[in-house]
Amino acid sequence: MIIVGLTGGIGSGKTTVANLFLELGIPVYIADEEAKKMMHTSKIIKRKLIKLFGEEAYVDNSLNKPYIANIIFNDKHYLQKMNAIIHPKVAKHFNTWILKQNTPYVIKEVAILFENNGHKFCDQIITVVAPKATRLERVLKRDKTSKEKVEAIMKNQWSDAQKIERSNFVIHNKSLDETKAQVLKIHEQILHSV
Repeated sequence: MIIVGLTGGIGSGKTTVANLFLELGIPVYIADEEAKKMMHTSKIIKRKLIKLFGEEAYVDNSLNKPYIANIIFNDKHYLQKMNAIIHPKVAKHFNTWILKQNTPYVIKEVAILFENNGHKFCDQIITVVAPKATRLERVLKRDKTSKEKVEAIMKNQWSDAQKIERSNFVIHNKSLDETKAQVLKIHEQILHSV
């Protein structure tokens, strides 16, 4: 079974693309969603995050996202340490998940696929890109956050150019119809390569 990594900067439209692959019957593993679940359900991860960030990391047994976000986006050292706690657990969970799939390929959607070396475990890679202004607008509307916070996240991610250079496919996500056509074309190309 082929593992196809799906990545792109914040607000590029990875979720839209992932959903289009789901419509084609391709299983999609959303790494960020699984990581969020594990930060709430895994006692080991919770203990390690409290050790890293202090007791304020959890409030009423829930992850204190604003507190942690403020720390990790102002100090990459903390971001790397947090990723080192969570990513191995997510990778292990993905390896269990993939055994239950029965399709020629699966999609593994990871926002920081290259940044955490996840691309090394993928057979092919799709990068989703969109103009920076469009991405900012989407995230501000979706997350009710500040432009500064979104730009801080963007700075912690690889540039589109860096991702494109290492990708097999690039989806330019400007309009839904164009994106659908690109997804269908890539889907057919992957099936022919299996």
